Amino acid sequence: MTTIAVLGAGYAGMRAVKRLVHEKVDARIVLVNNNPYHYESTQLHEIAAGTKEPSDITFDIRDAVSDKVEVVIDTVERIDRESKQVVLKESQPLAYDYLVNALGFESETFGIPGAEENSLSFSNIDSALAVREHMEKTLANYATSHDENDLHIVVCGAGFTGIELLGELAWRVPQLAKQYSLPEDLIRITCVEASPKILAMLPDNLSKWAVDYLTSKGVEIHNGIMITEVRPGVVVTADQEFHANTIIWTTGVRGSHVICDSGYEQKRNRVIVEDDLSVKGHPDEYLVGDVSAVPDAQSGRLYPTTAQISIAQADVVAANIAARLAGREPHKFTFKSLGTVCSLGPHAGVAELNMMGHWKLKGHKVSMVKRLVNDRSVLELAHVKEMLESN
Repeated sequence: MTTIAVLGAGYAGMRAVKRLVHEKVDARIVLVNNNPYHYESTQLHEIAAGTKEPSDITFDIRDAVSDKVEVVIDTVERIDRESKQVVLKESQPLAYDYLVNALGFESETFGIPGAEENSLSFSNIDSALAVREHMEKTLANYATSHDENDLHIVVCGAGFTGIELLGELAWRVPQLAKQYSLPEDLIRITCVEASPKILAMLPDNLSKWAVDYLTSKGVEIHNGIMITEVRPGVVVTADQEFHANTIIWTTGVRGSHVICDSGYEQKRNRVIVEDDLSVKGHPDEYLVGDVSAVPDAQSGRLYPTTAQISIAQADVVAANIAARLAGREPHKFTFKSLGTVCSLGPHAGVAELNMMGHWKLKGHKVSMVKRLVNDRSVLELAHVKEMLESN
């Protein structure tokens, strides 16, 4: 029987297996993931800040997928593309006829000296919890250390994740100050960003509102400043140093290292795919989500990797595999963004939406929109039961 191997149970992988079952493909569908649960990666910053618990953003994979899908809990080490096998850490190699590679992302340091060793990043539940534990332990340590750097938090990077994290920290840290009886006037939350513009994907008025909101909550944002080095407790730029005993790295992501380890032609572990999302020279391989680089046919620029586009890619890949099994021509991938929603803590945010018109939103109402977006994502990946349990 034909075997379809789907690697990774993130947004793209979960959606792919759901759609493959919907397409009623005559094939064995195998989903491989290194954890028995799916987590909403767009909410990891809330785990890191301590405003949500892992149970709030996870659900069991086996409960969510059809009984027609085999679930293998194991770590993918590499892909033997010539023999069409997935090499696993604990299990025997998995032979496939079609491969859907949706292995997700890792933190990117861009080769900045000391960044990996002297800062904390998060790309999964465990690393997000490690950030939270370090931050809370370091803040609490001030009671005995009297080291003001224990009260300083530096977030490196003001991309989407960095800004959302700053919003959560601005809401959470004052609560921790009360919990540990800390001097609030000495607590500092600082962001250092190389780009001159914050939230460049949003209109100027919305990005300005976001920056003004964060600064009103005491966050210091230093943009247009390149980080040159990270030392223990110090973020170094060309002409300034930022001292903190909690340094969080959110400057960017790259695809899974499995891409490089498997010999793909790649940049930052992302592979430019064909217009049907297959790999050039390997029409039975499809790359989706953070490991893929998809050119916009009109502009030629690569689409940003988001949960929204990952889900759209998974739909096309499932339809294309079904088409190929039935001897039909595959579809070309096209994408129209429904918009961008950026939270600034539990009760505020900014958003630009392209649904039933064009909307620009800011303030408290965005928190409700964010909740609807998260619920929709769970529903697209699993079922109503998982959506209700995540609330």
